[in-house]
This record gives sequence, C-alpha cells and structure tokens, in this order.
Amino acid sequence: VQLQASGGGSVQAGGSLRLSCAASGRTFSRFAMGWFRQAPGKEREFVAAINWSTGTTYYADSVRGRFTISRDNAKNTVYLEVSSLKPEDTAIYYCAAAPSVATMSSSGSWGQGTQVTVSS
Repeated sequence: VQLQASGGGSVQAGGSLRLSCAASGRTFSRFAMGWFRQAPGKEREFVAAINWSTGTTYYADSVRGRFTISRDNAKNTVYLEVSSLKPEDTAIYYCAAAPSVATMSSSGSWGQGTQVTVSS
C-alpha cells in the first residue's frame, strides 16, 4: 500500500488543521489506518487509528477530545482533524496502514510525514 499524507502547516495555539492520507495499491476492507507523530528529540508515538471496515476509532490519551480520525471509503482516504492545538502537538505526523491496529506500529506501511507546527 502507498500512502500520501498532506495538510500540515503552522498555526497558533488553539488553532485547527485537517490532515489527509490517501491510500492506494491494496484492498482496505481488512486494514486499519492511523496516525503517529514524532517531535524533535522524541520517540515516535501513536496518535489515533481507525478500523477500516468497522469504523472503530482509537486515540492516545493526550489527544482524545481534541483530535478526530475519520475515513472516506470512496476516496480511500483517512483524515485527522486536529483542533485546540497546543505547542506540544508540534511534530511530524505520519500516516500508517496495517492489517490491524495492534500491528500498525511494528509492521505497518508508512507514508511520508507532514509537519505540524504550533506556536504559543
């Protein structure tokens, strides 16, 4: 599967963005897709994921209530609406696809990152 992420940018604290990740090359009915992020000097961390067939969503505690993951089956695209942004949300955001949410971090396919910068 090939993944193309977009939608990052620079915003002030409290602002919003919508990240997109378009997928191609595989059948997605049994896949999960999600987002991770990596801030300078930090480990990559899980942000959110969605089961492609059921629509079940999963969130890191740090973003729950502020970020929303969704999918568009017809466009094979997953979105991450990021709102109430904080400076600590600054990172490169990566989308990923895997057979399941549980295997995404270790064996997923990855897109190129998109930078999100939040200024105070």
